Amino acid sequence: MTTAQELLRFLDEDQVRALQDRFGTPLYVYDQATLEAQAQQALQLPAPFGLTVRYAMKACPSAGVLRVLTRGGLHIDASSGWEARRAIAAGVPAGHILLTAQQLPDDFEELFALGVRFNACSLGQLQACGERFPGAEVGIRLNPGLGSGHSSRTNVGGPSASFGIWHTHLERVLEAARAYELRITLLHTHIGSGSDPEVWQHCARLTLNLVRHLPDVTAVNLGGGYKIGRMSDETSTDLLHAAGPIVDELRRFAADGGPRLRLEIEPGTFLVGNAGAVVASVIDVVDTGKEGFSFIKTDTGMTEILRPSMYGAQHPLTVVPREDGDRPLREYLVVGHCCESGDILTPAPGDPEALRVRPLAEARVGDAVVIGGAGAYCAAMSAKNYNSFPEAPEVLLDKDGGFHLLRRRQRLDQVIANESVPDFLL
Repeated sequence: MTTAQELLRFLDEDQVRALQDRFGTPLYVYDQATLEAQAQQALQLPAPFGLTVRYAMKACPSAGVLRVLTRGGLHIDASSGWEARRAIAAGVPAGHILLTAQQLPDDFEELFALGVRFNACSLGQLQACGERFPGAEVGIRLNPGLGSGHSSRTNVGGPSASFGIWHTHLERVLEAARAYELRITLLHTHIGSGSDPEVWQHCARLTLNLVRHLPDVTAVNLGGGYKIGRMSDETSTDLLHAAGPIVDELRRFAADGGPRLRLEIEPGTFLVGNAGAVVASVIDVVDTGKEGFSFIKTDTGMTEILRPSMYGAQHPLTVVPREDGDRPLREYLVVGHCCESGDILTPAPGDPEALRVRPLAEARVGDAVVIGGAGAYCAAMSAKNYNSFPEAPEVLLDKDGGFHLLRRRQRLDQVIANESVPDFLL
């Protein structure tokens, strides 16, 4: 049986209680040591002609997390102009940022002038770049016709995905490049998951075949999507194993007369997923009789972690008693604090419409509940301010065991700061 300490990963029970007392709940906590270890693991990928690892900052854009990862040698993948600005504000050099966005930002010209690299994700974006910066060096994102992911919502390649320029439109890409004298030096493809070596190798072959038509390309970006084992029965991607076939393809391509291409990857979850947790408190324990369920009600939920409600995603849950002492195990459904039937933290795997009980230590009001694997797509992708709950604080655990506030808890006046009541309603 997995122990509570194994589920807590980088925290111990005394630290959890200390977090409750010092910062209140709910809150996010990130572990510096785990962030740095994951970054170094990614940087050890044996790309034969050079490697750039870009952190997909949409996973967790907190400035403190950005600082840890970029100080560790990573560059940034930004999914919007706002993310690019946020990275610059956190101290990331503009030249270390690659902007790959569905929406061309209004300040695109200024970002480009600052040195932010640009990936055209549509023919319209490529034309806009050519019109404003003829003769520029750009990247393009192509949809190679292949997709992979655990659901249609995480599949970003293939005919059902709008991301990137469809591969059969390559001639139109070349026409635009010639018309504006653009140098396409980066080819980007992303299918949704880079965890399956065979699928990733197939994607690499498709990508390299496209490179043959783009003589200025010096680097290929094969995206991210490397799975991590959040639950005890899940395994994390062996990045060296997954990348092995890609390394072979790059060497073979060069040996056949192609260019020696630099490899770029852009992990997000792989870097931060298991480096974060949500610490919450038990606010009530209720049941629906002998034929029903026992529920742990928490002061968190979809306002901090939306993935279970959206995907049926599984996260490890641990009840940390307010005081030391053994408690018997009970079977519970764990729910959030929102007035929303979908605010559930224990859905059935992959099915947000179904429920699955968890064996947890007997819960009492005031105990902590730690939700693990919450470093990626939690603070960044939550139902913030639903039911007017304030945004939760974020805290960093340093390598010496100290806690540092990265984001303060939001106040009510900040929640309503941008609201305006017209005069006729006063």
